[in-house]
Amino acid sequence: MFDNNSDKHLFILGTTFFEFYQNLQSCKLKMYVCTQSSNFSKHNICCPFYVHLGRRVSLLKGKFSYKDPVHVKFSRLRDDAWFAALGRSCIHMTWSDRGLISLEGLDLEVVQNVEDAEFILAHGSEALGHPSGAACPMKLEELESILERCAAKNIPMVVANPDFVTVEARALLVMPGTLAAKYEELGGEVKWMGKPDKIIYKSAMAMAGVDAASDSIAVGDSLHHDIKGANAAGIQAVFITGGIHATELGLIINY
Repeated sequence: MFDNNSDKHLFILGTTFFEFYQNLQSCKLKMYVCTQSSNFSKHNICCPFYVHLGRRVSLLKGKFSYKDPVHVKFSRLRDDAWFAALGRSCIHMTWSDRGLISLEGLDLEVVQNVEDAEFILAHGSEALGHPSGAACPMKLEELESILERCAAKNIPMVVANPDFVTVEARALLVMPGTLAAKYEELGGEVKWMGKPDKIIYKSAMAMAGVDAASDSIAVGDSLHHDIKGANAAGIQAVFITGGIHATELGLIINY
């Protein structure tokens, strides 16, 4: 599929690529990991892959997380009218086992009462952020109940990771994108910050010093995010079948 003499850049989009990676080691490609995940737990199959890439510094040139532009938006509120109008008080949906997402330096006030919230910030789907900075583990149904009350109040949501699911510990884990989709079903306004928005690809290309989309190849396992986003950015895409769609495709994967 790839010319060994190619100078194209390969963008690996935060999924499982062990088998694919074995076929890349002889290719002269510069690789940039573009992930929507803010944290990685030891159970996340992405972790050993990224660590392995990290050891091969000649291949891995950089990592881009969509948590970065979300933080930039909040740290530069005056540059964006929509974000500037959000206010400071937020319901923070985050992680517990996978690690709490820090909001340090963003001048945001985390609240637990819907009545006190001006917007929702969704980084995870396991817990509700506490004003103290801690995370209070919650079931998905409990978070959805909070969303129902937020929708009734008509407050907006910012979702920092639009993924619907991810592969973790050989199972599919619900991601913040599922909560965001639920919120839209309830009539809530959602600001999607991540794939398939083409900005993540443009930002990664800027990091790589690439101007032409034709000089990049996006590789991912999500049709809804990786592949759709690559198409929106005008970038050629390679679909990894052994990821989140493996079961739908009737594949048995040994991670």
